Amino acid sequence: MRPAIAYHKKCRETQFYDGNTAIMAKMHFNYFVFVVFTILALSYVSCQEADVWSRVNPSVLRVGNGAEPADLDPHLVSGVTEHVILSTLFEGLVNLNARTLQPMPGVAESWELSPDGREYTFHLRHSARWSNGDPVTAEDFAYAWRRILTPSLGSEYAHMLHCIQNARLYNEGKLEDFSQVGVRVLDPHTLRVVLEHPTPYFLSMQIHFTYFPVHRGTIERFGRMDERGTQWTRAGNFVGNGAFQLDRWEPDRILVVKRNPYYWNASMVSLNEIQFYPIDNLNTEELLFRVGRLDLTSTVPLNKVEPYQRNYPEKIHISPYLGTYFYRFNTKRRPFDDVRVRRAFSLAINRDDLVRNVVRAGRAPAFSLTPKGIENYIPPESAPFNPEEARRLLAQAGYPEGVGFPPVEILFNTSEDHRQVAEAIQAMWRENLGIRVGLRNQDWKVYLNSLSTLDYDIARSAWIGDVIDPVNFLECFTSGNGNNRTGFSSPIFDGLIEEARSASSVSERFERLREAEKLLLEEAPIAPLYFYTRVFLMAPNVQGVYPNLLGYIDFKNVFWNVN
Repeated sequence: MRPAIAYHKKCRETQFYDGNTAIMAKMHFNYFVFVVFTILALSYVSCQEADVWSRVNPSVLRVGNGAEPADLDPHLVSGVTEHVILSTLFEGLVNLNARTLQPMPGVAESWELSPDGREYTFHLRHSARWSNGDPVTAEDFAYAWRRILTPSLGSEYAHMLHCIQNARLYNEGKLEDFSQVGVRVLDPHTLRVVLEHPTPYFLSMQIHFTYFPVHRGTIERFGRMDERGTQWTRAGNFVGNGAFQLDRWEPDRILVVKRNPYYWNASMVSLNEIQFYPIDNLNTEELLFRVGRLDLTSTVPLNKVEPYQRNYPEKIHISPYLGTYFYRFNTKRRPFDDVRVRRAFSLAINRDDLVRNVVRAGRAPAFSLTPKGIENYIPPESAPFNPEEARRLLAQAGYPEGVGFPPVEILFNTSEDHRQVAEAIQAMWRENLGIRVGLRNQDWKVYLNSLSTLDYDIARSAWIGDVIDPVNFLECFTSGNGNNRTGFSSPIFDGLIEEARSASSVSERFERLREAEKLLLEEAPIAPLYFYTRVFLMAPNVQGVYPNLLGYIDFKNVFWNVN
């Protein structure tokens, strides 16, 4: 699911313009200067007004989305940036209550679970429709799941469906007959799903884009089922089944969705239109919000959190969030192919100082990948800040006091907040290890490609939980997982994750996951930095956005309170 704020969901990374002026992103310098001065003028005028949203259009919501989405194909994306938009354009079998995160009907109006916890039977609504008026059927889900699991598509997120019987074998090309995968179309409105093992979070996963149905006729009108990058996701071609439909997409400027008249519950959708703006400059996003040109932001610049808390507490929202900010090490590239170097770099980070002086906003230092507070799971922790041990390990690896260490860089996607974190870590490594590390920022799509191709030394990343379960964090680092992106591979780690999946009790399952996480921290392909809180700005009259651990927004229930 997650990863707003420029996170990576899976490893969800995200990043967030106005419809009336359609300003922002990738502009020529002169135009940018003009826009900035215009905004400053508006800012001066707006501070004379009691409410910059007093004349807002109550049928339109303007949302900062952090970055330009890499795609709108739910089987080819991996970030929160895309997930936010896709959740308006598609609907899975099951929805979640945005207040409680409890499952509730979606395309399926009801379902049954077998006594052994392995077989779900979903009963689809006869009123469910695609945005072109076609009925949504059980076959649409079976087709979509076959597509994402097809090896030649190369979906990074296909592993989300591996809990389905034989799905992994099909996805890995070891099984060619999809009829042997645990997906049964009993009739046009009945779908049976057989799991490899009981999966308590299976219903919650249905809000994740990997489980969304896709419209077969549209996919195959523009290419093969397993073809990447075709035109089916473009405005005018796109067919979805969500509460909204794609109306306009001007890359790097604006993406507009409008209410879908064919949606089965369209009469209960309050908004007529949502405008998403890909603003990767957090200060620009905050300024646009301040002058009333945005209604909801992706995040808040680090240096603006405390002023908003002090002066505008009704506009800033901070709540717990199931996410971890961490650095990846490229274990296939020298010098980070040496575990001693990776551990030295991790031990040389003072996470307490980082949280206290840089990221703030209620965030906590992270010494594990999985956040605390997931049921009864207690994650193991890596060693705390220890520069002496870090220097010892570095010397042991052949770089005493950093002498002879090759040039390396921290890669991050364009964002002032990511730069501030990188500069703080850069200073710590210079002081504690005697190593000067460079900084390299890239636009969102280029950055994602660099991660996927292992074209980096150290890279900023994050994981926002798709479901509230530790395996969702840990399975990212199994061998060959599309979200691994470190080159790390351990048969022992993989085996522990598999043992956890088939464990006979919750306690046994969590014990195997603890062992796996302990091994991951010892091998150190990642260095956890801090646990997220969800921080964003929202116009005071916007209603229906609730705090929850997944950061889930059900946009069909968002509305303006104009009384």
